[in-house]
Amino acid sequence: MTQHPNGRGARTDTPPTAPSRGAELEVDATESHPALLLRPWRMSDAAGLVALYRDEALRRWTLSAIDDEAGAARWVEAEQRGWEAGDRYGFAVVEPRTDGGDGQLLGNVVLKGVGPDTPSAEVGYWSAAHARGRGVAPRALEALTDWAFTTFAGEGLTRLELLHQVDNEASCRVARKCRYELVDVLPAAPPAFPLDGHLHVRTRDQPPARHQADGLAARG
Repeated sequence: MTQHPNGRGARTDTPPTAPSRGAELEVDATESHPALLLRPWRMSDAAGLVALYRDEALRRWTLSAIDDEAGAARWVEAEQRGWEAGDRYGFAVVEPRTDGGDGQLLGNVVLKGVGPDTPSAEVGYWSAAHARGRGVAPRALEALTDWAFTTFAGEGLTRLELLHQVDNEASCRVARKCRYELVDVLPAAPPAFPLDGHLHVRTRDQPPARHQADGLAARG
């Protein structure tokens, strides 16, 4: 995984150590899996988001429901505000083209709840229907994890949490492949979380994992 030089901004008092909105992460291709580019969401992604959210499985596992381009634009604006506020960093996962441009949207990964002297934050992700089974989710999650621990080391970040519903077995497999260990079962909180949830945790000192599984979504 490679972080572009512009992936970390100058330190300010509010928010602290906020990365620039131009942060991009690259994941190299393997013999069986495509290269990935993780970059902030853009307004030009709105139409693609609408198409992805026609997938009933994605709508089942995510908190947002995107039905049209206006709704997609609002969602992208919220992601961009998170970067500006320095408390939520959402990345579109895309398959880069050989000419350097973006290819298909493959999914989303997000880091949220970061802050000064805050040792714990949360990660989430979802995968597009056409990206499942291609090793996208675990490799994107691993790239986000490495970036989070590196970028926010100065803020004392040592623990990342990942939550998903108990019946989302694919996300459970992805979490375990990325060394997010299952530590607790949380009670349901309807209507947003109608079933119990798994809480997975990865700490800064855990080694990286090999990736095989691919899943749908963890809370994001």
